[in-house]
Amino acid sequence: MQPLVTILIPNYNEIENVKRGVLSNIVSYLKKQKYSFEIIISDDGSTDTSVLAIKDYVDKHPEIKIIYNQHAGKPYALRAGIKAARGQYVLLTDMDQSTPIVELEKLLPWTSKGFDVVIGSRGSKRADTTAIRQLASIVFLLVRRLILLPEIHDTQCGFKLIETKLANRIFSHMRLFGRVNNAIGWKVTAYDVELLHVAKKLGAKIKEVRVVWKNEDTTMGKSRNFVKESIEMLFEIMRVRANDLLGKYNL
Repeated sequence: MQPLVTILIPNYNEIENVKRGVLSNIVSYLKKQKYSFEIIISDDGSTDTSVLAIKDYVDKHPEIKIIYNQHAGKPYALRAGIKAARGQYVLLTDMDQSTPIVELEKLLPWTSKGFDVVIGSRGSKRADTTAIRQLASIVFLLVRRLILLPEIHDTQCGFKLIETKLANRIFSHMRLFGRVNNAIGWKVTAYDVELLHVAKKLGAKIKEVRVVWKNEDTTMGKSRNFVKESIEMLFEIMRVRANDLLGKYNL
């Protein structure tokens, strides 16, 4: 029987999150629900011990499987997971669970109202966020909405529910793929923006839903400059806009 939803979690050196039991929390919640599900962890060539820890957990839980990929960046790991997804819908969610899995109950009802893409929105004020990150986010939001997707408030929340067949179509049209060494590790990309822009081009109905968000990213503050990243992100968004003007998203 086809699962209703595939929970897709990319992994790159997430041992700290795995150790704090995020997988157990996800499985425990989903097993209480009335709908069928599967969980796919798409590893992006991790170099820490997270893969071993995940494999040990997967061996005891048949509803979870792990996909092994060469290190190429988060968008590539997501694309591999979407190709393997059997669910009618696929939920893109992060291993750190800054938006916890329980927020899925806010997104699923909108699928029965004709929406193909339902995305989480973190709102303007976010818990456990530094002032400089908050400021960078506000500036990024204002400029991004002038360039693309003015009707969407938060494109960057890593909690997105997409009809799976549509998700495969979206990722097959994204221009990000094929750019050599441009999506590896913490290299900034605008894949969320491009994903939603392509979805819009395909005529998908998109719904934005407010979700709980609390920063659980254990990499925060480790060689990250959010002002610099926001500037780089804006250049990436301009690249998407340029591709659009050149007709590369005429589907």
